[in-house]
Amino acid sequence: MTDPDPDPNPNAPIRTITIVGGGTAGWMTAALLSRLFLGAYTIRLIESEEIGTIGVGEATIPAIRTFNGLAGIDEYEMVRATQATFKLGIEFRNWREPGHSYIHGFGKIGQDLYWLHCHQFWLKEAARGRAKHLDHYALNTLAARMNRFAMPDPSNPYSPMADLDYAYHFDASLYARYLRGRAEAAGVERIEGRIVAAKARASDGFLDHVVLADGRTVDGDLFIDCSGMRALLIGEAMGVGYEDWNQWLLCDRALAVPSVRGGGPLTPYTRSTAHGAGWQWRIPLQHRTGNGHVYASGFTSDDEAAATLLAHLDTPALGDPRAVRFRPGKRIRAWEKNVVALGLAGGFLEPLESTSIHLIQTGLLRLIALFPGRGFHAVDREEYNRQTDFEYRDVRDFIIAHYKVTNRQDTPFWQYLKHMDVPDSLAERIALFRSSARFFMHGKAELFREESWVQVLLGQGLAARHDPMVDMIPDAQASDFLKDVEEVIAEVAAAMPTHEAFIARHCRAPALPAGL
Repeated sequence: MTDPDPDPNPNAPIRTITIVGGGTAGWMTAALLSRLFLGAYTIRLIESEEIGTIGVGEATIPAIRTFNGLAGIDEYEMVRATQATFKLGIEFRNWREPGHSYIHGFGKIGQDLYWLHCHQFWLKEAARGRAKHLDHYALNTLAARMNRFAMPDPSNPYSPMADLDYAYHFDASLYARYLRGRAEAAGVERIEGRIVAAKARASDGFLDHVVLADGRTVDGDLFIDCSGMRALLIGEAMGVGYEDWNQWLLCDRALAVPSVRGGGPLTPYTRSTAHGAGWQWRIPLQHRTGNGHVYASGFTSDDEAAATLLAHLDTPALGDPRAVRFRPGKRIRAWEKNVVALGLAGGFLEPLESTSIHLIQTGLLRLIALFPGRGFHAVDREEYNRQTDFEYRDVRDFIIAHYKVTNRQDTPFWQYLKHMDVPDSLAERIALFRSSARFFMHGKAELFREESWVQVLLGQGLAARHDPMVDMIPDAQASDFLKDVEEVIAEVAAAMPTHEAFIARHCRAPALPAGL
């Protein structure tokens, strides 16, 4: 890194962006910056074929479509290139209690009557035994149950199709490869090499260059740490500490294994099945099924966790389970001097709500919004870190809610979680919802909106009373309203094509070469 001029303009542009690490985080960064910055910066990415990537998450949430749009990605081309399928939500099995199931769907729940939300009427009618499962009152959840999918239709605002929302399941390694091709075509330089050291300037502690195993050095003005859990730059070189959240999030290990494609319809949703000391994911792709078991090593052994995973696969495994160890939590600061951490280098929250890739995306968009000049103003870094901290804590609370709000006490793992103290921010939110099923956003930066909290808290079994304002509506009117919502949702869902038929018509992926 070149020392600044004696009296530089602190807002003068930097010249070189050096990304350390590939994988999903590195190539998302390279693809988006090269697209938006129009050749104004030299962008380099260092990665080593010797170092594998984690790739725990293959499921996304709807905001990924914003990233793809900004990166200039054609949707169906991406789906074909990554063996992707579409995702309407997440099914949670055995979380409230063994044998129970609900779906956290994207999109809207029914429609409002006056200013009152649909779930308020459902609560009143369900208490009287006059309502179906909540899944019947949102198009995303009912269509998921029926294995159907279609694109939303915003041209008809009076149809539930206008509010259909969706994301993707894709092969994370194929997504990174796809983004790499786009980034290199846009001028990003890929440097093959394993980093053995990172050197800071003595004058101010800013990172100057990294050293590769063969002796080469690579400098930069801004360094983006995508080195995964090793956190080579933000942790090892810059010495930024880590805030551990294991007192609330007990799971600290995962085993991942693909299995043969098949085992029934191509489901347009992720499945999360709770076990005795963790949970298992199932992610349907066009060419295979992704599976994994996230578990707490303090409550089960690695061998027991592997046996549980393999015993609950729909189809034969395509290899041995691959182990990943992690610490739930986050870096105390995500931006330190001229180093910004993205992805696992900045923190890890288990992929229960498919937020891993989203946190890469929001961290990257936040960096673009606060992109530095040569002065690297402290106030910009502080704002970046403040927003990052808020976002991680917000997502953390939502994940904790899945564990805290439950009827399960059948194992020591679930007993601890049901009775543990939770962060005040979550405890207050649960208490308010229990009083009258009301929910209020704490800020625009919150990821999960009211519909998500409603479906999860009610799905997990939180005993909530309906808003007393609902009682202003005559019983017959309220009952007819809810019945109309259910009938319209059912009619629209039944008219949608199956998920598999939609993909076959629009974006079926070609067969992969052997070994991929």
